[in-house]
Amino acid sequence: MAFFANTDFPPRLRTQIDAFFVALGQGFNAYVEARSRRDQIERLTAMSDAELAKLGIRRDQIVHHVFRDRFHL
Repeated sequence: MAFFANTDFPPRLRTQIDAFFVALGQGFNAYVEARSRRDQIERLTAMSDAELAKLGIRRDQIVHHVFRDRFHL
């Protein structure tokens, strides 16, 4: 016995489903990126001022350094 399912959605519903998954994917990407940057900020914050100086970063520049590719700081 064979079972066939009709998975043809109306175009409007298909567009809404696509938009939902696009938004879900963008949210996941934003979460992953924010998480990785937070870890980098925590790692740099845990360093001593001397260690930061070796990297050419002052303590008050840590966030600017981590997000420099986003905000061109």
